[in-house]
Amino acid sequence: MDGAPSRVLHIRKLPGEVTETEVIALGLPFGKVTNILMLKGKNQAFLELATEEAAITMVNYYSAVTPHLRNQPIYIQYSNHKELKTDNTLNQRAQAVLQAVTAVQASNAPISGTTVSESAVTPAQSPVLRIIIDNMYYPVTLDVLHQIFSKFGAVLKIITFTKNNQFQALLQFGDPVNAQQAKQALDGQNIYNACCTLRIDFSKLVNLNVKYNNDKSRDYTRPDLPSGDGQPTLDPAIAAAFAKETSLLGMVLMFFFCIAKPLPVPGALSPLAIPNAAAAAAAAAAGRVGMPGVSPGGNTVLLVSNLNEEMVTPQSLFTLFGVYGDVQRVKILYNKKDSALIQMADGNQSQLAMSHLNGQKMYGKIIRVTLSKHQTVQLPREGLDDQGLTKDFGNSPLHRFKKPGSKNFQNIFPPSATLHLSNIPPSVAEEDLRTLFANTGGTVKAFKFFQRDHKMALLQMSTVEEAIQALIDLHNYNLGESHHLRVSFSKSTI
Repeated sequence: MDGAPSRVLHIRKLPGEVTETEVIALGLPFGKVTNILMLKGKNQAFLELATEEAAITMVNYYSAVTPHLRNQPIYIQYSNHKELKTDNTLNQRAQAVLQAVTAVQASNAPISGTTVSESAVTPAQSPVLRIIIDNMYYPVTLDVLHQIFSKFGAVLKIITFTKNNQFQALLQFGDPVNAQQAKQALDGQNIYNACCTLRIDFSKLVNLNVKYNNDKSRDYTRPDLPSGDGQPTLDPAIAAAFAKETSLLGMVLMFFFCIAKPLPVPGALSPLAIPNAAAAAAAAAAGRVGMPGVSPGGNTVLLVSNLNEEMVTPQSLFTLFGVYGDVQRVKILYNKKDSALIQMADGNQSQLAMSHLNGQKMYGKIIRVTLSKHQTVQLPREGLDDQGLTKDFGNSPLHRFKKPGSKNFQNIFPPSATLHLSNIPPSVAEEDLRTLFANTGGTVKAFKFFQRDHKMALLQMSTVEEAIQALIDLHNYNLGESHHLRVSFSKSTI
Protein backbone atom coordinates (compact mmCIF):
# COMPACT_ATOMS: atom_id res chain seq x y z
CA MET A 1 0.00 0.00 0.00
CA ASP A 2 3.08 2.26 0.07
CA GLY A 3 3.80 4.94 -2.56
CA ALA A 4 2.77 8.50 -3.25
CA PRO A 5 -1.01 9.01 -3.20
CA SER A 6 -2.70 9.08 -6.59
CA ARG A 7 -6.31 9.02 -7.73
CA VAL A 8 -5.36 5.99 -9.89
CA LEU A 9 -5.27 2.71 -7.96
CA HIS A 10 -3.57 -0.54 -8.95
CA ILE A 11 -5.56 -3.67 -8.06
CA ARG A 12 -3.82 -7.08 -8.09
CA LYS A 13 -4.63 -10.80 -7.64
CA LEU A 14 -8.09 -10.50 -9.20
CA PRO A 15 -9.98 -13.75 -9.83
CA GLY A 16 -9.90 -14.70 -13.52
CA GLU A 17 -13.68 -14.47 -14.02
CA VAL A 18 -14.19 -11.13 -12.26
CA THR A 19 -16.14 -8.45 -14.17
CA GLU A 20 -15.62 -4.72 -14.66
CA THR A 21 -18.78 -4.06 -12.63
CA GLU A 22 -17.35 -5.86 -9.59
CA VAL A 23 -14.11 -3.87 -9.74
CA ILE A 24 -15.95 -0.55 -10.17
CA ALA A 25 -18.17 -1.46 -7.19
CA LEU A 26 -15.05 -1.50 -4.95
CA GLY A 27 -14.65 2.23 -5.48
CA LEU A 28 -18.26 3.43 -5.49
CA PRO A 29 -18.66 3.94 -1.71
CA PHE A 30 -15.72 6.34 -1.73
CA GLY A 31 -16.67 8.60 -4.62
CA LYS A 32 -17.16 8.79 -8.35
CA VAL A 33 -15.21 6.30 -10.49
CA THR A 34 -13.99 8.05 -13.65
CA ASN A 35 -12.07 5.34 -15.53
CA ILE A 36 -11.10 1.67 -15.45
CA LEU A 37 -8.60 -0.52 -17.26
CA MET A 38 -8.78 -4.32 -16.92
CA LEU A 39 -5.63 -6.41 -17.53
CA LYS A 40 -7.33 -9.81 -17.55
CA GLY A 41 -4.28 -11.79 -18.65
CA LYS A 42 -2.40 -10.48 -15.59
CA ASN A 43 -5.39 -10.61 -13.16
CA GLN A 44 -4.94 -6.91 -12.54
CA ALA A 45 -6.84 -3.65 -13.04
CA PHE A 46 -6.39 0.10 -12.75
CA LEU A 47 -9.20 2.16 -11.24
CA GLU A 48 -9.34 5.96 -11.46
CA LEU A 49 -11.39 7.98 -8.96
CA ALA A 50 -12.54 11.57 -9.40
CA THR A 51 -10.31 12.91 -6.60
CA GLU A 52 -7.14 11.99 -4.81
CA GLU A 53 -8.97 12.35 -1.46
CA ALA A 54 -11.44 9.63 -2.47
CA ALA A 55 -8.57 7.32 -3.46
CA ILE A 56 -6.78 7.94 -0.13
CA THR A 57 -9.98 7.11 1.78
CA MET A 58 -10.37 3.90 -0.23
CA VAL A 59 -6.77 2.78 0.28
CA ASN A 60 -6.87 3.56 4.01
CA TYR A 61 -10.06 1.57 4.43
CA TYR A 62 -8.87 -1.47 2.50
CA SER A 63 -5.56 -1.48 4.37
CA ALA A 64 -7.60 -2.27 7.51
CA VAL A 65 -10.23 -4.50 5.89
CA THR A 66 -8.91 -6.88 3.24
CA PRO A 67 -11.16 -6.61 0.17
CA HIS A 68 -12.51 -9.83 -1.37
CA LEU A 69 -13.94 -10.55 -4.78
CA ARG A 70 -15.58 -13.94 -5.30
CA ASN A 71 -14.27 -15.07 -1.91
CA GLN A 72 -10.68 -14.33 -2.93
CA PRO A 73 -8.51 -11.64 -1.26
CA ILE A 74 -7.28 -8.91 -3.58
CA TYR A 75 -4.68 -6.17 -3.10
CA ILE A 76 -4.97 -2.42 -3.71
CA GLN A 77 -2.17 0.16 -3.87
CA TYR A 78 -1.51 3.58 -5.36
CA SER A 79 -0.46 3.54 -9.00
CA ASN A 80 2.55 5.43 -10.34
CA HIS A 81 0.13 6.95 -12.88
CA LYS A 82 -1.52 10.22 -11.90
CA GLU A 83 -4.17 9.81 -14.60
CA LEU A 84 -5.48 6.79 -16.48
CA LYS A 85 -5.22 7.15 -20.24
CA THR A 86 -7.00 4.37 -22.09
CA ASP A 87 -7.67 3.59 -25.73
CA ASN A 88 -11.46 3.65 -25.76
CA THR A 89 -11.67 1.54 -28.91
CA LEU A 90 -9.81 -1.30 -27.15
CA ASN A 91 -11.56 -0.71 -23.84
CA GLN A 92 -15.14 -0.41 -25.11
CA ARG A 93 -16.76 -2.93 -22.74
CA ALA A 94 -15.23 -1.36 -19.62
CA GLN A 95 -16.25 2.14 -20.77
CA ALA A 96 -19.82 0.99 -21.42
CA VAL A 97 -20.04 -0.49 -17.90
CA LEU A 98 -18.58 2.70 -16.44
CA GLN A 99 -21.11 4.86 -18.30
CA ALA A 100 -23.98 2.68 -17.07
CA VAL A 101 -22.79 2.89 -13.46
CA THR A 102 -22.35 6.67 -13.76
CA ALA A 103 -25.90 6.97 -15.09
CA VAL A 104 -27.26 4.97 -12.17
CA GLN A 105 -25.29 7.11 -9.71
CA ALA A 106 -26.72 10.26 -11.31
CA SER A 107 -30.29 8.93 -11.12
CA ASN A 108 -29.81 8.14 -7.43
CA ALA A 109 -28.61 11.67 -6.61
CA PRO A 110 -30.80 13.54 -4.08
CA ILE A 111 -33.82 15.20 -5.73
CA SER A 112 -32.99 18.60 -4.28
CA GLY A 113 -29.87 18.75 -6.44
CA THR A 114 -27.49 18.64 -3.49
CA THR A 115 -24.62 16.17 -3.70
CA VAL A 116 -22.99 14.09 -1.03
CA SER A 117 -19.41 15.20 -0.50
CA GLU A 118 -16.96 12.44 -1.29
CA SER A 119 -15.05 13.00 1.92
CA ALA A 120 -18.26 12.41 3.89
CA VAL A 121 -18.72 8.89 2.51
CA THR A 122 -17.88 6.33 5.13
CA PRO A 123 -16.84 2.85 3.96
CA ALA A 124 -18.90 -0.19 4.80
CA GLN A 125 -18.09 -2.07 7.99
CA SER A 126 -20.11 -5.22 7.36
CA PRO A 127 -22.30 -6.80 4.68
CA VAL A 128 -25.07 -6.97 7.33
CA LEU A 129 -27.41 -4.01 7.88
CA ARG A 130 -29.59 -3.45 10.94
CA ILE A 131 -32.89 -1.92 9.86
CA ILE A 132 -35.45 -0.27 12.16
CA ILE A 133 -38.86 0.79 10.82
CA ASP A 134 -40.22 3.95 12.46
CA ASN A 135 -43.78 5.18 12.07
CA MET A 136 -44.98 1.76 10.88
CA TYR A 137 -48.52 2.60 9.81
CA TYR A 138 -48.58 -0.26 7.29
CA PRO A 139 -47.02 -3.66 8.00
CA VAL A 140 -43.68 -4.20 6.28
CA THR A 141 -43.03 -7.75 5.13
CA LEU A 142 -39.82 -9.63 4.53
CA ASP A 143 -40.61 -9.69 0.79
CA VAL A 144 -41.06 -5.91 0.69
CA LEU A 145 -37.61 -5.44 2.29
CA HIS A 146 -36.07 -7.91 -0.16
CA GLN A 147 -37.46 -6.09 -3.19
CA ILE A 148 -36.32 -2.66 -1.97
CA PHE A 149 -32.79 -3.66 -0.96
CA SER A 150 -32.20 -5.96 -3.96
CA LYS A 151 -31.87 -2.80 -6.04
CA PHE A 152 -28.37 -2.41 -4.56
CA GLY A 153 -27.04 -5.95 -4.90
CA ALA A 154 -27.66 -9.60 -4.10
CA VAL A 155 -29.52 -10.01 -0.79
CA LEU A 156 -28.47 -13.32 0.77
CA LYS A 157 -30.38 -13.47 4.06
CA ILE A 158 -33.01 -11.56 6.06
CA ILE A 159 -34.15 -12.01 9.66
CA THR A 160 -37.05 -9.92 11.01
CA PHE A 161 -38.00 -9.50 14.68
CA THR A 162 -39.54 -7.12 17.19
CA LYS A 163 -37.28 -5.47 19.79
CA ASN A 164 -38.18 -2.64 22.18
CA ASN A 165 -41.65 -2.69 20.62
CA GLN A 166 -40.18 -1.86 17.21
CA PHE A 167 -40.11 -3.88 14.00
CA GLN A 168 -36.48 -4.53 13.08
CA ALA A 169 -34.58 -6.59 10.54
CA LEU A 170 -31.07 -7.84 9.86
CA LEU A 171 -30.28 -8.02 6.14
CA GLN A 172 -27.12 -9.52 4.67
CA PHE A 173 -25.71 -8.55 1.27
CA GLY A 174 -23.16 -10.60 -0.60
CA ASP A 175 -20.76 -7.65 -0.53
CA PRO A 176 -20.15 -4.89 2.07
CA VAL A 177 -20.04 -2.39 -0.79
CA ASN A 178 -23.70 -3.11 -1.58
CA ALA A 179 -24.56 -2.65 2.09
CA GLN A 180 -22.82 0.74 2.04
CA GLN A 181 -24.69 1.83 -1.09
CA ALA A 182 -28.07 0.72 0.33
CA LYS A 183 -27.46 2.49 3.64
CA GLN A 184 -26.39 5.68 1.90
CA ALA A 185 -29.44 5.71 -0.41
CA LEU A 186 -32.17 4.46 1.93
CA ASP A 187 -31.41 5.66 5.47
CA GLY A 188 -34.14 8.13 6.46
CA GLN A 189 -36.37 7.32 3.49
CA ASN A 190 -40.06 6.34 3.77
CA ILE A 191 -41.15 3.03 2.25
CA TYR A 192 -44.68 4.38 1.79
CA ASN A 193 -45.77 8.01 1.65
CA ALA A 194 -45.61 9.66 5.08
CA CYS A 195 -44.91 6.45 7.00
CA CYS A 196 -42.66 3.39 7.49
CA THR A 197 -39.37 5.30 7.79
CA LEU A 198 -36.14 3.29 7.41
CA ARG A 199 -33.40 3.78 10.01
CA ILE A 200 -30.32 1.87 8.85
CA ASP A 201 -26.98 1.13 10.47
CA PHE A 202 -24.23 -1.44 10.06
CA SER A 203 -24.56 -4.52 12.23
CA LYS A 204 -21.63 -5.86 14.25
CA LEU A 205 -22.45 -9.26 12.75
CA VAL A 206 -20.74 -10.24 9.52
CA ASN A 207 -22.83 -13.34 8.81
CA LEU A 208 -26.42 -14.32 9.65
CA ASN A 209 -27.34 -17.84 10.71
CA VAL A 210 -30.83 -18.53 9.32
CA LYS A 211 -32.46 -21.77 10.43
CA TYR A 212 -35.88 -21.45 8.80
CA ASN A 213 -37.39 -20.06 5.61
CA ASN A 214 -40.72 -18.46 6.53
CA ASP A 215 -42.34 -15.03 6.83
CA LYS A 216 -39.92 -14.04 9.66
CA SER A 217 -36.59 -15.19 8.19
CA ARG A 218 -35.21 -16.27 4.83
CA ASP A 219 -31.92 -17.61 3.47
CA TYR A 220 -32.06 -17.06 -0.28
CA THR A 221 -28.98 -19.26 -0.77
CA ARG A 222 -30.71 -22.22 0.96
CA PRO A 223 -34.20 -22.81 -0.50
CA ASP A 224 -34.15 -26.28 1.09
CA LEU A 225 -34.45 -24.98 4.70
CA PRO A 226 -37.58 -26.03 6.67
CA SER A 227 -40.29 -23.53 7.54
CA GLY A 228 -39.84 -24.20 11.28
CA ASP A 229 -43.52 -24.24 12.21
CA GLY A 230 -44.09 -27.97 11.97
CA GLN A 231 -45.00 -27.75 8.30
CA PRO A 232 -42.97 -29.67 5.71
CA THR A 233 -40.65 -27.76 3.42
CA LEU A 234 -42.40 -26.54 0.28
CA ASP A 235 -42.47 -28.87 -2.68
CA PRO A 236 -39.97 -27.48 -5.26
CA ALA A 237 -42.71 -26.95 -7.87
CA ILE A 238 -44.85 -25.02 -5.39
CA ALA A 239 -41.79 -23.06 -4.24
CA ALA A 240 -41.09 -22.07 -7.85
CA ALA A 241 -44.69 -20.95 -8.33
CA PHE A 242 -44.52 -18.96 -5.07
CA ALA A 243 -41.26 -17.35 -6.18
CA LYS A 244 -42.91 -16.27 -9.44
CA GLU A 245 -45.85 -14.78 -7.51
CA THR A 246 -43.48 -12.99 -5.11
CA SER A 247 -41.46 -11.58 -8.00
CA LEU A 248 -44.68 -10.23 -9.52
CA LEU A 249 -45.39 -8.36 -6.28
CA GLY A 250 -41.79 -7.22 -6.41
CA MET A 251 -42.24 -5.84 -9.91
CA VAL A 252 -45.23 -3.82 -8.71
CA LEU A 253 -43.23 -2.51 -5.74
CA MET A 254 -40.17 -1.74 -7.81
CA PHE A 255 -42.27 0.15 -10.37
CA PHE A 256 -43.31 2.61 -7.69
CA PHE A 257 -39.87 2.49 -6.08
CA CYS A 258 -37.92 3.30 -9.24
CA ILE A 259 -40.31 5.28 -11.40
CA ALA A 260 -43.21 6.90 -9.56
CA LYS A 261 -41.10 9.48 -7.74
CA PRO A 262 -43.25 12.08 -5.94
CA LEU A 263 -42.31 15.73 -5.71
CA PRO A 264 -40.21 16.49 -2.64
CA VAL A 265 -42.06 18.08 0.27
CA PRO A 266 -40.10 20.85 2.02
CA GLY A 267 -38.96 19.71 5.45
CA ALA A 268 -40.14 16.14 4.94
CA LEU A 269 -38.15 13.02 4.20
CA SER A 270 -38.25 11.96 0.58
CA PRO A 271 -40.42 8.82 0.50
CA LEU A 272 -39.47 5.72 -1.44
CA ALA A 273 -42.16 6.68 -3.91
CA ILE A 274 -44.84 4.14 -3.08
CA PRO A 275 -48.01 6.25 -2.72
CA ASN A 276 -50.56 5.35 -0.05
CA ALA A 277 -52.84 3.52 -2.48
CA ALA A 278 -49.89 1.52 -3.73
CA ALA A 279 -48.75 0.91 -0.17
CA ALA A 280 -52.11 -0.55 0.68
CA ALA A 281 -52.21 -2.59 -2.51
CA ALA A 282 -48.71 -3.97 -1.97
CA ALA A 283 -49.35 -4.82 1.65
CA ALA A 284 -52.72 -6.36 0.77
CA ALA A 285 -51.02 -8.43 -1.93
CA ALA A 286 -48.62 -9.66 0.71
CA GLY A 287 -51.67 -10.80 2.67
CA ARG A 288 -50.87 -8.76 5.75
CA VAL A 289 -53.18 -5.74 5.70
CA GLY A 290 -56.37 -4.44 4.12
CA MET A 291 -57.02 -1.15 2.41
CA PRO A 292 -57.10 2.02 4.58
CA GLY A 293 -60.35 2.33 6.48
CA VAL A 294 -61.06 -1.38 6.14
CA SER A 295 -60.08 -3.53 9.07
CA PRO A 296 -57.34 -5.97 8.03
CA GLY A 297 -57.33 -9.58 9.21
CA GLY A 298 -56.75 -8.19 12.72
CA ASN A 299 -59.24 -6.38 14.89
CA THR A 300 -59.96 -2.73 15.68
CA VAL A 301 -60.50 -3.53 19.39
CA LEU A 302 -57.61 -3.86 21.86
CA LEU A 303 -57.62 -5.48 25.28
CA VAL A 304 -55.38 -3.61 27.74
CA SER A 305 -54.60 -5.35 31.03
CA ASN A 306 -52.54 -4.84 34.21
CA LEU A 307 -53.75 -1.24 34.46
CA ASN A 308 -53.50 0.74 37.69
CA GLU A 309 -57.21 0.62 38.57
CA GLU A 310 -56.86 3.40 41.17
CA MET A 311 -55.56 5.87 38.59
CA VAL A 312 -56.71 4.89 35.09
CA THR A 313 -59.65 6.63 33.39
CA PRO A 314 -61.19 6.39 29.90
CA GLN A 315 -59.76 9.87 29.20
CA SER A 316 -56.17 8.88 30.11
CA LEU A 317 -56.39 5.80 27.85
CA PHE A 318 -57.88 7.93 25.06
CA THR A 319 -54.98 10.39 25.31
CA LEU A 320 -52.18 7.80 25.35
CA PHE A 321 -53.58 5.44 22.70
CA GLY A 322 -54.60 8.50 20.65
CA VAL A 323 -50.90 9.04 19.87
CA TYR A 324 -51.11 6.02 17.54
CA GLY A 325 -54.62 6.30 16.10
CA ASP A 326 -58.07 7.78 16.51
CA VAL A 327 -59.67 6.14 19.58
CA GLN A 328 -63.42 5.67 19.09
CA ARG A 329 -64.52 4.13 22.38
CA VAL A 330 -63.01 3.09 25.73
CA LYS A 331 -64.56 0.71 28.27
CA ILE A 332 -62.92 -0.09 31.61
CA LEU A 333 -64.31 -3.50 32.58
CA TYR A 334 -66.83 -3.28 35.43
CA ASN A 335 -65.82 -6.54 37.12
CA LYS A 336 -62.11 -6.27 36.32
CA LYS A 337 -61.09 -2.66 36.57
CA ASP A 338 -57.43 -3.33 35.80
CA SER A 339 -58.48 -4.14 32.21
CA ALA A 340 -60.04 -2.08 29.42
CA LEU A 341 -61.28 -2.43 25.84
CA ILE A 342 -60.18 0.27 23.39
CA GLN A 343 -61.70 0.57 19.92
CA MET A 344 -59.49 2.25 17.28
CA ALA A 345 -60.63 3.69 13.93
CA ASP A 346 -59.16 0.78 11.94
CA GLY A 347 -57.07 -2.36 12.26
CA ASN A 348 -53.85 -0.63 11.15
CA GLN A 349 -54.12 1.78 14.07
CA SER A 350 -54.82 -0.99 16.59
CA GLN A 351 -51.71 -2.87 15.36
CA LEU A 352 -49.66 0.30 15.64
CA ALA A 353 -50.86 1.07 19.17
CA MET A 354 -50.29 -2.52 20.27
CA SER A 355 -46.73 -2.66 18.90
CA HIS A 356 -45.74 0.65 20.54
CA LEU A 357 -47.53 0.47 23.91
CA ASN A 358 -47.39 -3.19 24.93
CA GLY A 359 -44.86 -3.45 27.78
CA GLN A 360 -44.78 0.29 28.56
CA LYS A 361 -45.29 1.67 32.09
CA MET A 362 -48.47 3.63 32.82
CA TYR A 363 -49.18 4.86 36.34
CA GLY A 364 -46.37 2.65 37.69
CA LYS A 365 -47.56 -0.63 36.12
CA ILE A 366 -46.35 -2.42 32.98
CA ILE A 367 -49.41 -2.66 30.75
CA ARG A 368 -50.17 -5.54 28.38
CA VAL A 369 -51.84 -4.78 25.05
CA THR A 370 -53.33 -7.53 22.87
CA LEU A 371 -55.99 -7.81 20.18
CA SER A 372 -59.46 -8.46 21.62
CA LYS A 373 -61.91 -11.07 20.38
CA HIS A 374 -64.60 -8.35 20.41
CA GLN A 375 -65.40 -6.59 17.13
CA THR A 376 -66.74 -3.40 18.74
CA VAL A 377 -66.98 -1.80 22.19
CA GLN A 378 -70.63 -1.74 23.27
CA LEU A 379 -71.99 1.40 24.91
CA PRO A 380 -74.06 0.88 28.09
CA ARG A 381 -77.82 0.67 27.66
CA GLU A 382 -79.57 4.03 27.92
CA GLY A 383 -80.39 4.89 31.52
CA LEU A 384 -77.82 2.42 32.90
CA ASP A 385 -75.15 4.00 35.12
CA ASP A 386 -71.79 2.30 34.56
CA GLN A 387 -69.93 4.77 36.83
CA GLY A 388 -68.32 6.54 33.87
CA LEU A 389 -66.31 3.45 32.89
CA THR A 390 -67.39 3.61 29.23
CA LYS A 391 -66.89 6.66 27.01
CA ASP A 392 -67.62 7.32 23.34
CA PHE A 393 -64.91 9.48 21.67
CA GLY A 394 -66.24 9.05 18.11
CA ASN A 395 -66.79 12.79 17.62
CA SER A 396 -63.81 14.02 19.62
CA PRO A 397 -62.07 17.11 18.17
CA LEU A 398 -58.78 15.72 19.57
CA HIS A 399 -58.34 12.96 16.98
CA ARG A 400 -54.87 13.37 15.47
CA PHE A 401 -55.39 11.38 12.23
CA LYS A 402 -58.88 12.29 11.04
CA LYS A 403 -57.57 14.59 8.32
CA PRO A 404 -56.37 12.58 5.23
CA GLY A 405 -52.65 13.06 4.61
CA SER A 406 -52.17 14.72 8.00
CA LYS A 407 -48.52 15.43 8.82
CA ASN A 408 -49.17 13.61 12.12
CA PHE A 409 -48.73 10.37 10.15
CA GLN A 410 -45.07 11.35 9.68
CA ASN A 411 -44.54 11.86 13.40
CA ILE A 412 -45.51 8.54 14.96
CA PHE A 413 -42.68 7.36 17.21
CA PRO A 414 -42.33 4.88 20.08
CA PRO A 415 -42.72 6.25 23.62
CA SER A 416 -39.52 8.12 24.52
CA ALA A 417 -38.24 10.38 27.28
CA THR A 418 -38.19 13.31 24.83
CA LEU A 419 -41.49 15.01 24.05
CA HIS A 420 -42.36 17.27 21.12
CA LEU A 421 -44.44 20.29 22.18
CA SER A 422 -46.35 22.50 19.75
CA ASN A 423 -48.95 25.30 19.69
CA ILE A 424 -47.06 27.25 22.38
CA PRO A 425 -48.22 30.90 22.63
CA PRO A 426 -45.58 33.69 22.50
CA SER A 427 -46.20 34.70 26.13
CA VAL A 428 -45.16 31.28 27.53
CA ALA A 429 -41.47 31.05 28.44
CA GLU A 430 -39.16 28.07 28.92
CA GLU A 431 -39.41 28.34 32.72
CA ASP A 432 -43.22 28.19 32.56
CA LEU A 433 -43.11 24.94 30.59
CA ARG A 434 -40.40 23.41 32.80
CA THR A 435 -42.53 24.13 35.88
CA LEU A 436 -45.68 22.79 34.23
CA PHE A 437 -44.05 19.48 33.29
CA ALA A 438 -42.22 19.11 36.63
CA ASN A 439 -45.64 19.31 38.31
CA THR A 440 -46.63 16.03 36.64
CA GLY A 441 -44.34 14.27 39.12
CA GLY A 442 -41.21 13.87 37.01
CA THR A 443 -37.89 15.63 36.46
CA VAL A 444 -37.28 17.85 33.43
CA LYS A 445 -33.74 17.09 32.23
CA ALA A 446 -33.53 19.36 29.20
CA PHE A 447 -35.53 21.84 27.15
CA LYS A 448 -35.01 23.47 23.77
CA PHE A 449 -37.19 25.79 21.68
CA PHE A 450 -37.06 25.24 17.94
CA GLN A 451 -34.69 27.82 16.49
CA ARG A 452 -37.00 29.18 13.80
CA ASP A 453 -40.34 28.60 15.48
CA HIS A 454 -40.93 29.24 19.20
CA LYS A 455 -44.37 27.69 18.88
CA MET A 456 -42.56 24.33 19.13
CA ALA A 457 -40.05 22.84 21.55
CA LEU A 458 -38.42 19.61 22.71
CA LEU A 459 -38.60 18.72 26.39
CA GLN A 460 -36.80 15.74 27.93
CA MET A 461 -38.01 13.97 31.07
CA SER A 462 -35.69 11.67 33.02
CA THR A 463 -37.53 8.44 32.04
CA VAL A 464 -39.96 7.18 29.40
CA GLU A 465 -42.53 6.49 32.15
CA GLU A 466 -42.38 10.14 33.27
CA ALA A 467 -42.80 11.29 29.66
CA ILE A 468 -45.87 9.05 29.23
CA GLN A 469 -47.36 10.54 32.41
CA ALA A 470 -46.65 14.09 31.25
CA LEU A 471 -48.21 13.45 27.85
CA ILE A 472 -51.38 12.03 29.47
CA ASP A 473 -51.64 14.99 31.85
CA LEU A 474 -50.72 17.84 29.54
CA HIS A 475 -51.77 17.04 25.95
CA ASN A 476 -54.49 19.61 25.14
CA TYR A 477 -53.62 21.64 28.28
CA ASN A 478 -54.96 25.20 28.00
CA LEU A 479 -52.00 27.61 27.98
CA GLY A 480 -54.22 30.66 27.50
CA GLU A 481 -54.69 32.91 24.46
CA SER A 482 -56.81 30.13 22.88
CA HIS A 483 -53.72 27.90 22.68
CA HIS A 484 -54.08 24.25 23.70
CA LEU A 485 -50.71 22.49 24.07
CA ARG A 486 -50.08 19.55 21.75
CA VAL A 487 -47.74 16.84 23.06
CA SER A 488 -46.29 13.83 21.24
CA PHE A 489 -43.26 11.55 21.53
CA SER A 490 -40.11 12.58 19.67
CA LYS A 491 -37.33 10.48 18.14
CA SER A 492 -34.83 13.26 18.94
CA THR A 493 -32.72 13.79 22.04
CA ILE A 494 -31.58 17.15 23.38
